[in-house]
Amino acid sequence: MNIIEINDLADERLGVFARLTEAQLRNRLEPEKGVFIVESPKVIRVALDAGYEPLALLCERRHIGGDAADIVARCPADMPVYTGSRELLAGLTGYTLTRGVLCAMRRPAERSVADVCAGAGRVVVVDGVVDTTNIGAIFRSAAALGIDAVLLTRTSCDPLNRRAVRVSMGSVFLVPWAWLDAPVASLREIGFRTAAMALSDDSVPLDDAALMAEPRLAIVMGTEGDGLSHDVIADADYVVRIPMAHGVDSLNVAAASAVAFWQLRRR
Repeated sequence: MNIIEINDLADERLGVFARLTEAQLRNRLEPEKGVFIVESPKVIRVALDAGYEPLALLCERRHIGGDAADIVARCPADMPVYTGSRELLAGLTGYTLTRGVLCAMRRPAERSVADVCAGAGRVVVVDGVVDTTNIGAIFRSAAALGIDAVLLTRTSCDPLNRRAVRVSMGSVFLVPWAWLDAPVASLREIGFRTAAMALSDDSVPLDDAALMAEPRLAIVMGTEGDGLSHDVIADADYVVRIPMAHGVDSLNVAAASAVAFWQLRRR
């Protein structure tokens, strides 16, 4: 066990936990060196179970033999475990740690759309959703409600963003995902029909029989403010609305995704 006591908040070895931005952690120029941060023992365990590689731990001293003892035991013996008091670590990170433990992990290699969609019957396309909380909630609903894969446009938030991972409760490690660089309509080439979630004059209700019977369906969710673009809607095989009461015309994208996933799940 390579325990390193923290005495200096300016220690350069701690930059990955405290001073690097999300963009610097992601390291798009050298993806093989990319890192992401996982918070709390429960979520770290999910990541380890999914095969993610730990690089370093930042842990309150009391948790090394407590809440994080099994995590430390699963990590390489020579991996650094930085530790200090609760107050010291809060000063380093700028906030009190969630359950007292952070883990820096190696970013996985990017997967292809064809790879994550192989054998899938239901996928979600996340188009331009930038709020980290919404991304995390979409992944959590996807995992719980039977979505086989998540595809994201490059204008969406990174699923391995620290807050997105935390909100998802580790679901980002359970559902295969990939970046979608081609138009949404390109999913027809691998056998999917597309369902754009949007309000329009020709939209069908979420419980439309033909829609629910589709063997392979890509559910397309748009941005928090403007929704989906006119081009995405025009190119979709279905435009779909969630029937609502009391004059409410829309739901938050995370709430709408959960409703859509449940109704359109593969039966």
